[in-house]
Amino acid sequence: MSDGNAQRRLLIIEDDAMFARTLARSFERRGYRVTAIAGPAELETAVVALRPDHAVVDLRLGNASGLTCVERLHAIDPAMRIVVLTGFASIATAVEAVKLGATNYLSKPANSDDIEAAFEASGTGDASVELDAAPTSLRTLEWEHIHQTLADCGFNVSEAARRLGMHRRTLARKLGKRHL
Repeated sequence: MSDGNAQRRLLIIEDDAMFARTLARSFERRGYRVTAIAGPAELETAVVALRPDHAVVDLRLGNASGLTCVERLHAIDPAMRIVVLTGFASIATAVEAVKLGATNYLSKPANSDDIEAAFEASGTGDASVELDAAPTSLRTLEWEHIHQTLADCGFNVSEAARRLGMHRRTLARKLGKRHL
């Protein structure tokens, strides 16, 4: 890495305090100036204090959506490199994140090497990526449909459950399970 890293300012928006601390320490060792916050309520103050040029945003911030943070960060600085991290990856949320200004989207678990590579790869694609010829499983289709509906509802679980025709608790249970 070049000495230019010493000038990089990273904002981490992550509600898991232990993960945020670990990630912050790792990036500090790489020469980044780092501020970590737990959610959207602290965003404006952190941006004014740090003036970040990089951001890592968790998709789910308690009851809030990280997509609101992505949208706000992109509005503040369209050149900011924003990586969205999630344990609940779906095509719908990836598309929404990119539309709102994210430059990359990674599934957890991701480490600082993965995130830094995502910062560097921002704005580039790989046309040689292998296309999967296997049909999409019913489980994956359901997961994608649920997440598309969630995105359409602004991540309001009650409204998404209503639109999907299922009980809110059933939807919450499905969202609580890890999709592999």
